Amino acid sequence: MNDDFVVPLNGLAQGRTEFRRRVGKEFFERFENSDILDAALDVDVEVGKTGRFIGVDGSVKGTVTVICDRCLEDLELPVDTGFALSVKFGEAGSDGETEGEREIMVLPYGESDLDLSQTVYDYICLSLPVQRVHEEGGCDPRTVGYLSSEDDQENSRKDSSTPFAGLGDLLEKLK
Repeated sequence: MNDDFVVPLNGLAQGRTEFRRRVGKEFFERFENSDILDAALDVDVEVGKTGRFIGVDGSVKGTVTVICDRCLEDLELPVDTGFALSVKFGEAGSDGETEGEREIMVLPYGESDLDLSQTVYDYICLSLPVQRVHEEGGCDPRTVGYLSSEDDQENSRKDSSTPFAGLGDLLEKLK
């Protein structure tokens, strides 16, 4: 549990309550996430309470540092994501439904605190691209050179080591 993102529901006043937190490397270490090496993120959360309705709107902006999938060097990626939740009380395990544009978060009856740390973590991770590589020309040239020379060696081995290597040339001429 990350106390920075715990909202005490019993003491929550009617209306809007806002808070801002800074998320760094330590936040991801608590989740034992080895993919994110560093982070500089601002998390803005606004909790609105009207009668029995509790709505949570959050935005996350900043950068995270991960390993480039191509050259294995540090890669800084921008993060700009948000979330909108409706908090309801009920049976545990019925999360995941949606209500209009809002995802429904169900807290067990009698729960007095809302811990948003898992939600913040999930939305940050989901905002990252599946393939994490530097822009063209941004990778370490030594690594890229090594990778391209390895491809050339592999191609030359394929061409000369098979008895059917000449058939590839023939097929190219027929096209």
